[in-house]
Amino acid sequence: MKIYTLTIMTCLILSACNTNSSKTETEAKKPETKTEKANKTFENKGHELVYNLTQKTGNYQTLLNKKDVVYTYTYQTPDGKKDVSTEKYIFNGELSYGAYTQHERTLPNLEGLIEQGYDGKEFWLKHNKTILNDTTYLKRVAFNRPTNFYWFAMMPKLLDPGLQYDYLGDIKIDEKDYDIVKVSFTSENDKPTDIYQIYINKKTQLVDQFLFTVADFGAMETPNLMRLEYEKIDGILIPTKRKYKKSNWNAEVTELPWIHVNWTNITFNNNLKIEDFQK
Repeated sequence: MKIYTLTIMTCLILSACNTNSSKTETEAKKPETKTEKANKTFENKGHELVYNLTQKTGNYQTLLNKKDVVYTYTYQTPDGKKDVSTEKYIFNGELSYGAYTQHERTLPNLEGLIEQGYDGKEFWLKHNKTILNDTTYLKRVAFNRPTNFYWFAMMPKLLDPGLQYDYLGDIKIDEKDYDIVKVSFTSENDKPTDIYQIYINKKTQLVDQFLFTVADFGAMETPNLMRLEYEKIDGILIPTKRKYKKSNWNAEVTELPWIHVNWTNITFNNNLKIEDFQK
């Protein structure tokens, strides 16, 4: 993957979350009272559990209040191959840019700097400052840009419109108690979309791990298991350390080594402009 992972269609569905950013950051982070929560309407227990976790991580309004983010993305496979990119996003409109100084997994045949972008209308690619229009390359860009964005914003976006929640029960793993919720996406034309099976720690109300499929690559039968470690940055809990590998729907992993993905040097409110995302 995004490490990967979502279908492009899924990412487009998710981009529907352009909530009003007029609230102040204090308002967006302020915990709801019991009365306010009691007035919420939930589809089912799974929906309520997801809502509760966003009270811990922040919802999408929390990210909108931050305006934008810049960070270093490092993806390393067990064979030592690595991608390193500087990622930039504007949350309103889900604009995305990545400058890959190392790309042994992403377009490895291109030597030197590659830049990928999504400006709100089109995906584009540059190699050593030269625009490339190869359709095969651009398909990869159309996968990477929304995927990388979604991984970063995933927890707040679990309340996006068009999502379906199914409570699957609870389980104890390594002496920790979890609620399991299946999150799926509305499909168009019966096209397969990604499935997420999240494990919400009953004590912390955070997702410690989740199973996911990769519909874009036809990987629907055998999921991957992602495990997360959080870091508080500028008041937001962000899963900056991540590792994943093949699993089954009981979250039992194989003996294969882990793939590691780390986010470092995260800064919000960088005064990014739309022009920064145009080719």
